[in-house]
Amino acid sequence: MSDIVDDKSEHCIPFILDRLEAHRKKYADTSEPPPFFLGLNGVQGAGKTTLVSTLCSTLQAPPYSLPTVVLSIDDLYLPHSAQVALAKSHPLNPLVQHRGQPSTHDLALGAAIFSALRSRQQTKIPTYDKSQFNGQGDRTDDATWKTVNKPGEKSIEVVVFEGWCVGFRSLSNDELEWKWAEAREWENDGVAETQLAKHRLQDLIFVNEALKGYDVLTDDAEDTKFVYDWRLEQEADLRASKGVGMTDEQVISFVNGYYPAYELYTPTLRKGIFGPGDKGRQLTLVVGQDRRVKSVERL
Repeated sequence: MSDIVDDKSEHCIPFILDRLEAHRKKYADTSEPPPFFLGLNGVQGAGKTTLVSTLCSTLQAPPYSLPTVVLSIDDLYLPHSAQVALAKSHPLNPLVQHRGQPSTHDLALGAAIFSALRSRQQTKIPTYDKSQFNGQGDRTDDATWKTVNKPGEKSIEVVVFEGWCVGFRSLSNDELEWKWAEAREWENDGVAETQLAKHRLQDLIFVNEALKGYDVLTDDAEDTKFVYDWRLEQEADLRASKGVGMTDEQVISFVNGYYPAYELYTPTLRKGIFGPGDKGRQLTLVVGQDRRVKSVERL
């Protein structure tokens, strides 16, 4: 796998510290303010893991000394048995035949974890093993999950919620249909090849409806197609380290299942997901195929 150079934290850390200060001021009159929640979006393989590691080590070390926990949206995937049941209940929808798209996460679990963290209660942080079932993945035994906010310990002050679709917002049915029709027109005219055009409208509507529920949980790539190369590299590393994993052909098919969501929801994310009154709450880093930062914008 290509070396990932962390040139992102130098942009993210000042932004986070600024937002932390605003958070403290907002709750200055509260005896026990909630922790600060940070959402981190980025396509698979863009370097989120490296960035998250740097952010956490920086925030937890002096002079900040902020107890920090990371929750990945990947760790909220449905258990394998539930994912299989979902796939069987919608056999004609290729978007839900494997983990990835909205509808394949356990929103009830995520909401319960966020609620417990917000109220500073003792909380178990789930993990997911992507190597299980020949790369289909499964949730790990909850006895192995890390527990935070234990009695006698400092409670969590910063929650980093990261994932490929964190911050995605559902579209109206009219906008969804317009984007789908446009993609089909591009494909038919030979203007561009898209994954979006390869799916039935009703299958996209199913995922879009599921995404509406993700508001409860509520580094960007120059070209989202870089995710194919990055995901191939990740899976090759998984095969090398654990001896199991998807083949290159399976990876391509797997990413194809994600890609319509990038086509649908990335434009809104890049424009900014917060309203006019919340300007400055979102930081966007655009990275090239080498994963290095090309531009930075605060929205």
